[in-house]
Amino acid sequence: MVRMSARETASGLRAVARCDDLGVAPYSDADDHLFRPYLGAGHAATLDRIAAWMTEAGMTARVDAAGNIVGRYEGRHSDAPVLLIGSHVDSVRDGGRYDGMLGVMLGIETVAWFAERGHRFPFAIEVIGFGDEEGSRFPVSMLTSRAVAGVLGDQDLALADAAGVGLAEALDGFGLELARFAGAARHREDVLAYVEAHIEQGPVLEAEGHALGVVSAIAAQYRFRAVVTGVAGHAGTMAMRLRRDALAAAAEMVLAVERIGGAGPEDLVATVGRMEVGPGVPNVVPGAVTFSIDVRAGVGAVRDRAADEIRVALADIAARRTVGLDLTLQQDLPATPCDSGLSRLMAEAVRDVTGAEPRVLVSGAGHDAMVMARLAPVAMLFLRCRGGVSHHPAEAVEVDDAQTALEAMTAFVTRFEHTWSDAGPALTEEER
Repeated sequence: MVRMSARETASGLRAVARCDDLGVAPYSDADDHLFRPYLGAGHAATLDRIAAWMTEAGMTARVDAAGNIVGRYEGRHSDAPVLLIGSHVDSVRDGGRYDGMLGVMLGIETVAWFAERGHRFPFAIEVIGFGDEEGSRFPVSMLTSRAVAGVLGDQDLALADAAGVGLAEALDGFGLELARFAGAARHREDVLAYVEAHIEQGPVLEAEGHALGVVSAIAAQYRFRAVVTGVAGHAGTMAMRLRRDALAAAAEMVLAVERIGGAGPEDLVATVGRMEVGPGVPNVVPGAVTFSIDVRAGVGAVRDRAADEIRVALADIAARRTVGLDLTLQQDLPATPCDSGLSRLMAEAVRDVTGAEPRVLVSGAGHDAMVMARLAPVAMLFLRCRGGVSHHPAEAVEVDDAQTALEAMTAFVTRFEHTWSDAGPALTEEER
């Protein structure tokens, strides 16, 4: 674990050290592992700590109506539009310390770097730590970035967690009100762009020897719930030729999902990650199986074709094995291309600090950026993570990579300033 004094100058080392500091109680709701669900005790303690760091970096800090932490570094004018830099502060159960949080810490370090040099911009910079990206408490994900982007739509906010605690009650514990939740929405004309740094959560950068990567798009995603219905029976008396074994059928279906996912382009993936077997006892032929199917690709059409193939293949298996099949679409996230102009600036920034042509890749994981793209242009920077491991305590990054990422972020903001100044409102030489 990296340890460092908070009084040191802005650095990737400090960003990593702060993620480590936030990886244990009281910043976790569990004593023996990291679990920071939205609006929990660990979340509250984390916001207090982050607010202090934001203040040290030269920002004013506040918690918005959805429970996101927001630090503002004022521009040269109080009514200046905003460049948003952020990621999420919540975690999955028994998760890693850098997923989401490292992006928030690098945002703070980016502001600190400019504040140390006394540099102000013709726009404000805000660093935002979204409270709920993972959906690890309430049965929805990216709830708080959807609030900020103003795309809650007809989302039912009468949500409750596994313990029966409602969203309204949880917000009340933070001094927030459900009736004001949508008030976290930002106006399009006030937000210039959203930028997110994040660990890759995959092995490509490490395998190819790149510290950083530039994200071209976030993959389109389908999530299905499959229910296979057979006939339960005694394991000793039901003849094999007469069985309608739901688990055996489901097993063949899982292999079909794997085969179809592996037959497409590199960025197509298909996964069965959860399965429930009923009645689930050793001496009974399974009569019902429920499992998940997750299909993703960088291009929506590729995802759609694979999903159609999976539907056909599973229906054929069900018919041949004389079992019932109910396939329900639970989530449909379209592919989100990153802004080409911002991505070009990010690629130039990476080239500036590494001296190498940047690796451009599609994110197979979902991020708050895919929601924020409905509010403003977005760009993403990836950092390699050891072994491609994420959502796990073994999640790890190299301090040198974090430092390189910070340098790339500051180079990006500098390039963004020059580009925006050229395209934005006319400024006097003194203001520039």
